[in-house]
Amino acid sequence: MQALRVVRQNGIGQIRFWFIALLVGVLAGTAALGFRLSISGLQAWIYGADDVMLASAARDLPWYVVLVVPILGGLLVGLILTKFTPDGRAHTVADVIVGSALRDGRVDGRAGLASALASLITLSTGGSTGREGPVVHLGAVISSKVSKIINADGITGRDLMGCAVAAAVSASFNAPIAGAIFALEVVLRHFAVHAFAPITIAAVAGTVVSRLEFGNITEFMLPPHSPEFYAELPAFMLLGLVCGLVAVVMMRSILFAEGVGDRIQAATGLPGYLRPAVAGAILGLLAIWFPHIIGVGYETTSRALTGNLLFWSAVVFALVKVFAVAVTFAGRMGGGVFSPSMMTGALTGLAFGWVATSLFPAIEGDETLYALAGTGAVAAAVLGAPISTTLIVFEMTGDWQAGLAVLVAVSISSALASRLVHRSFFLTQLERRNIHLAEGPQAYLLSLFSVNDLMRPISGSKEARRKRCGKLIAADQFLYTDATLESAMPMFEAHGRKYFPVIRRPEGDEVEPELVGTLHVVDALKTLNRALAETAKEEHS
Repeated sequence: MQALRVVRQNGIGQIRFWFIALLVGVLAGTAALGFRLSISGLQAWIYGADDVMLASAARDLPWYVVLVVPILGGLLVGLILTKFTPDGRAHTVADVIVGSALRDGRVDGRAGLASALASLITLSTGGSTGREGPVVHLGAVISSKVSKIINADGITGRDLMGCAVAAAVSASFNAPIAGAIFALEVVLRHFAVHAFAPITIAAVAGTVVSRLEFGNITEFMLPPHSPEFYAELPAFMLLGLVCGLVAVVMMRSILFAEGVGDRIQAATGLPGYLRPAVAGAILGLLAIWFPHIIGVGYETTSRALTGNLLFWSAVVFALVKVFAVAVTFAGRMGGGVFSPSMMTGALTGLAFGWVATSLFPAIEGDETLYALAGTGAVAAAVLGAPISTTLIVFEMTGDWQAGLAVLVAVSISSALASRLVHRSFFLTQLERRNIHLAEGPQAYLLSLFSVNDLMRPISGSKEARRKRCGKLIAADQFLYTDATLESAMPMFEAHGRKYFPVIRRPEGDEVEPELVGTLHVVDALKTLNRALAETAKEEHS
């Protein structure tokens, strides 16, 4: 009935858009499938096995192979990113979020393709990241191209980006429900009804593409869990707190390592194209003793979820994995954080489960259930996506009986971690770039409006206004033409003035500022109010 109502209200245009969403879903799903198969093929060629048994295969290789492969991979990644991206880094989910919020659902296609290729090499040659970040950005590149072809407006462009992201995630993890919710929760960051139908269509299309290749199978096969675990729910609450802290440590370790990498590069003059190779050397050395850090880490995650690791092995593996992920990101090698956070969560949950079941032997607990809950809890806190992460854990494992345990741990870990970082790893990354999406539209919308576009020109006859502006300029109370409302609004709030002079930024030997206009607070507030109204309309339509 809802579909018929939409068709009656919007006519053939809405149906046409659903077909475009279907096309975007097929294309993004195919791209995600190709990305996954390419990783598996390269891993099998280099290491003799794909990610399912990669750690075991690497353990049997000569040590010099394990050491050299990440170095060569890092060197190739560095050359690609230096040549084809403006900042020498791989673009992933954070850039897709920026494209959705600030660029009408568009991302840079050239940088996106280069980032996908770099991440493919990283994941195939010893990098310790995940594949969801690259496939999300790859899907966004596809939707951006489609948006350009059809000349889509901001709302349509964002919806198409959501479609591509949903299809890419669904195809990558065989998780259509989680893929659709991830696009809404993380990328669009709203649950508008108008976006739900096309995104769901695209998610289903991406899943069909994946299942045509792999069939309807879950990523992890788990032992059955006993449903009699209600007395253990307080333990799962405590696990949620532990996982929230682990997630914060993981996020801050990555960001700290990136900062250290920047400082070392600046201090040593290291060429940008060599930075991933240096990180590859560190990862290669580490992988000689801990081959589980190579690639996505599905083998180790599966061992944790089935209880095939002892307490100390789980603890050490988790610590080493966090370090390896931080090194990979510090080297700007590309990749995502979802799979590493799932692996870290599974190891954390298993270690916690061993302790819990040992301290309270009267409770017939199952440590693998704690591993499952930990998988979702750490990943949800890192991604800032408790709903989609909970669903993706269920869809990847097929274990819906453990719903209460996972939900309790996920909710508490997400609540704790969001207070200690800027909502999520992605939004914290953007905050470090001075992009304030975590604070909501009232903050980030200000950066979209230029002072130059909103100012009122000063005619030659308004001499009194020019004199008042001159006094304000002398008191350092002015704005440049290239400023935005992001810097203007705090000035209005701090000084309580009705307007500020706008001057052109001096060039060369210019000394006298050139007064070109005035920005009035009423114009700024009207512009912000209209933008907020449009945003609210989109999010509630």
